[in-house]
Amino acid sequence: MSGEIVLYDYWRSSAAYRVRIALNLKGISYRSVPVDLSLGEQGGADYLARNPQGLIPALEIDGNLLTQSLAIIDYLDATRPTPPIAPADPALRSSDIARALVIAADIHPIQNLRVMNRLKSQFGAAQEQAVEWNRHWISLGFAALEADAPEDGLFGGDSPSLADICLVPQMANARRFETPLDDYPRLVRIDSQLRALPAFAAAAPDAVRPA
Repeated sequence: MSGEIVLYDYWRSSAAYRVRIALNLKGISYRSVPVDLSLGEQGGADYLARNPQGLIPALEIDGNLLTQSLAIIDYLDATRPTPPIAPADPALRSSDIARALVIAADIHPIQNLRVMNRLKSQFGAAQEQAVEWNRHWISLGFAALEADAPEDGLFGGDSPSLADICLVPQMANARRFETPLDDYPRLVRIDSQLRALPAFAAAAPDAVRPA
């Protein structure tokens, strides 16, 4: 496995944030190519030729062009297994993926930029109405995760798992939309512990935002 690794990235994308964390945890060097979602660059011909869905991120690695953040992380874990992200035990692995999907499948897709834009353009939602929509779905998902969160340690125990990787970007979105977090003390604690880790800190939006 050789050659330059290229991440098509946007500093505030939750999905790209997940992949940056995973790359950092694995100690994988990569080159970031910004694709500015706010300017619609993901809909340009050059990017659509790489990823017809027009979503961020995409990762060029080992002669492959990979899309979808959880699929990318699964590939990284399969091809570069140290340190592991997914638990080895099948039941624990299933539980970890289920927690990650609460965020990646149930919360994030219906509160991202293209959904907010559609709420405004098709249904005439004002900005605050779109933000309240986001808070609603974040709160529903967080309530389920809080009930399933450990009292101590991370979702992955002593080391970050896929659920942990998904949690931190979603917590950043929650704070961005001023979602009340008082009802989720375990999630707040886990997020704080994770953000103190170098791999997470280096992947944070403020750390990678273009000057």
